[in-house]
Amino acid sequence: MIGSKHISRKLSRSAVMQAVIKEGPISRASVAKQTGLSKQVVSEIVHILQDEGWVQETGRTKGHVGRTAVTYEIVPDAAYIYSVDLGGTKLRAAIVDLNCRVVAESVEPTDSFGGASIITQIGRLCAAAARKASVAKDSVRFAVIGVPGVPDPGDGSVQMAPNIPGIDTIDFHSSVSVELGCDVVLENDVNLAALGEQWAGSGIDCDNLAFIALGTGIGAGLILNGQLIKGAAGAAGELGYMAFGADPFDPESLRVGAFEREAGSIALKTRYMALSGKSLGVPEIFNKANEGDENAKQVLRDTARLVARGIATLAAITDPDIVVLGGSIGHRSELLMEIQTALALCFPRPLRIETSKLGKHAALIGGAALGLSHLHHTLFADGLAGVDISLPELRAPDWEGAA
Repeated sequence: MIGSKHISRKLSRSAVMQAVIKEGPISRASVAKQTGLSKQVVSEIVHILQDEGWVQETGRTKGHVGRTAVTYEIVPDAAYIYSVDLGGTKLRAAIVDLNCRVVAESVEPTDSFGGASIITQIGRLCAAAARKASVAKDSVRFAVIGVPGVPDPGDGSVQMAPNIPGIDTIDFHSSVSVELGCDVVLENDVNLAALGEQWAGSGIDCDNLAFIALGTGIGAGLILNGQLIKGAAGAAGELGYMAFGADPFDPESLRVGAFEREAGSIALKTRYMALSGKSLGVPEIFNKANEGDENAKQVLRDTARLVARGIATLAAITDPDIVVLGGSIGHRSELLMEIQTALALCFPRPLRIETSKLGKHAALIGGAALGLSHLHHTLFADGLAGVDISLPELRAPDWEGAA
């Protein structure tokens, strides 16, 4: 009986906090109405949360007949999280407060030495973001690190990340946690991008979403029936290893997947070189296509047909509400149009396909969503299973033109 009362109290605390987070500034009477708890219970919990420094008075209700009521909201700077996106070419670190506001971001090229150098770099960029926002290190309670591979929960390494040397042979998870001085979770960067698009991007409120990152590497983040799908070893969505495109039985396809070898950015450059005899980067190939270069247009058509086959294969298995394309290739509207044309020829029903609204910040925002959900669950629901944690709208800085 005592245990049941204790759990009930935790659930009530979580419900009150959720109402304050989502609707604040909010009065105690409004919290009681939303949660179904008595006004006395709500008042007791609010006072405890206020004494602990999690909520604060913000004023009084206005526009009502009769007495006004005190309103409350979360103390946004009571705790913070780090959200880090480790990419093959760029490393981004952001610091986010309890009110879902990104207060600072630091960006620089990814250290090419990999391994321990990456761990040091993550610590330095997170510290730089904290300094920008004048945040004390001990105020940061949690960190989410998006990695371009599959985290191994057994030894803390990151596997299937050929663009970041050395993180497959060390306990990357524990080392980053020590470096940052807080608990850390590692998650595949494309999975985080899917979460970001569902929270604040092209797939808002979609319970079935596929985010496909097309760039140097190719991967997918899958959300089905509202749940992020990881698979037995965390490798669900590794589309680059689909067994078509290049020869899947070529030994090289075990290192870089057969699909990725033909649909990734390196393949675009190789294909253009074979047609034109000229070496161009991916942005230049798109520019040439827009200028009417037939070789460049052929490269985009060939790539789009292959990507359409990949999307059709994925859709036949997962049946998503929306497919969101991102990455250095996937975000291009020119490729999207070609993919839509090709897909209509190889898949029997219409599919909603859009480019990412979050762009290069998709994984960073997904990390913020995952980290804040974890932090709110830990702080205000004491880790109880089955407690629904929803977050308010993301409050991000102006990222237009960010590196």
